[in-house]
Amino acid sequence: MSRLGKIPLKVPSGVKVNVADGAVLVEGPKGKLSLRPEQGLAVHVEDKGVLVSRPDDSRESRRRQGLARTLIRNMINGVSTGYARILELQGVGYRADARGKELHMTLGFSHPIVYSLPDGVTAKVENQTLITLTGFDRQLVGEVAAGIRKIRPVEPYKGKGVRYKDEQVRRKAGKAGATGA
Repeated sequence: MSRLGKIPLKVPSGVKVNVADGAVLVEGPKGKLSLRPEQGLAVHVEDKGVLVSRPDDSRESRRRQGLARTLIRNMINGVSTGYARILELQGVGYRADARGKELHMTLGFSHPIVYSLPDGVTAKVENQTLITLTGFDRQLVGEVAAGIRKIRPVEPYKGKGVRYKDEQVRRKAGKAGATGA
């Protein structure tokens, strides 16, 4: 249930929030984002900030209000400060290289992997094993990070693969020692 939905969002300096034709448009130094809230919700830009109101007190309306408020907050934070996701390559010979809008990776396959980055996301590679993805759209940065991780997920026996920087991988014990005949 959304109790946070009633609290107005503060808009930092340098960020403009407009509501036009039922869509919320947020513009800041890093870029522009837009959102069309679900049916029945109203978004108002006031002196104290951005306020999302709901038509009634039903459970579904409160849920939608909280979701819309969080999405607008993510948009405001994204165009003002941006978002980053750090991926780490673990494995012998695993490395990456950022070349413009492409990420070239060697992940233990017989061929190199070339991942094209969408507009709004940039990659920076440090010491060939740390990939930092940055952008102003939180959802897009997360989807790109998940897409890169999906190419070579971490395997539980040796821990090799692409993982998030803060990810804890549960390791499995290998064979206990087979006794041959």
